[in-house]
Amino acid sequence: MLYNFSLVFILLTLFVIVAIDLIPQFYTWQSRIHIGRIQDPNLWSTKVLQQSLQWLKKTPTIKLTDTKRLIIIDILKGNYKRNAIQHWQQAALILGLTECFKKTKNRKCQKEIDAFLKSTFQNGDWRVQPKEIDGVILAYSVLNIDWINHQEYKRVYDRAYQLILDLVGTDGTVAYRNYTPEYRFVDTIGFICPFLVLYGLKFDKPEAINLSVKQITTFNENGLFPNTNIPCHTYNVTTKFPVGLFGWGRGLGWYAIGLMDAWRILPEENPNKKVLEKSVVAFAKMALQFQNDNGSWSWIVLDTTSRMDSSTTATLAWFFANAASLDSISSDCIFAKVKALHYLKSVTRRDGAIDFSQGDTKAIGVHSTEFDILPFTQGFCLRTINL
Repeated sequence: MLYNFSLVFILLTLFVIVAIDLIPQFYTWQSRIHIGRIQDPNLWSTKVLQQSLQWLKKTPTIKLTDTKRLIIIDILKGNYKRNAIQHWQQAALILGLTECFKKTKNRKCQKEIDAFLKSTFQNGDWRVQPKEIDGVILAYSVLNIDWINHQEYKRVYDRAYQLILDLVGTDGTVAYRNYTPEYRFVDTIGFICPFLVLYGLKFDKPEAINLSVKQITTFNENGLFPNTNIPCHTYNVTTKFPVGLFGWGRGLGWYAIGLMDAWRILPEENPNKKVLEKSVVAFAKMALQFQNDNGSWSWIVLDTTSRMDSSTTATLAWFFANAASLDSISSDCIFAKVKALHYLKSVTRRDGAIDFSQGDTKAIGVHSTEFDILPFTQGFCLRTINL
């Protein structure tokens, strides 16, 4: 009897382990049947919106690892997911849904964002305080919402600002993590620079705006390949040497988000507006060179044989949609945006989920080989559609 019970227990355990591995793979496989079949632009944008609403309500877990077998081990060790990764997924969805509400006044967008705020904050403060800088972009997405009283969320914004200040190094710029104080990652530009500008304007903190501009301009000095405006993954603040890949696709995306949102938020009379505008034009001219014929950008933009990355494409689509306001590059930017959206439509699953985004980077020079859904991509696509 005991033998039979043990055998049943072992078989059930093996079944659960195999199921945990196979069910996500089967779901991905069946989701890709008839991918790219949504041709009507209005139907496509509606599907993208519906998936965004659903994902804000229940955001899919973005894995820390690329492991597909024995996932249970990563889960038990706590290496399967991390809140910091989820924060920039949720932030992008809120940014996209906020842009959609501005354009269409769709009450579903407002309703789901309000529900998210209620579940994430309490009495004007975080329910769970972010410990890593990824949480700042989530605070930025809330600061973008135009129907809430931002004074009620002042503690949320103040804590995000303090999180940034705690990571300011001796060079006066912001580190990505407290355990890597000697490096300045391109990711950080996207995470903090838009927040710093908007926070500075709303709460009269000019020093926050100056920190944002310094973060960008200092990266321009040390993190861009000479005479090309191609960003590297990171650079060492002591040696000034670049470290990691030049031309990492989502690295371009992080830089584009930080630069574009900081620039467009700044009022015309701010002297930093022209400083950042020069970078916008220079970056646009560089990125245009590497757009593939089908409208995408690859995960290594310098290598046309590398896999196409939807997260890079969605963020650069947003960048070009805004850069089109500059007369000197307007027509090229509009064309690039249209091509990018056409590509994103071609990799949209039948349920409206945009596919083939690169997974989370593991470390300097260690990039994901997984290309799947990413709510971050969904949010920036929605944001661009509704600009």
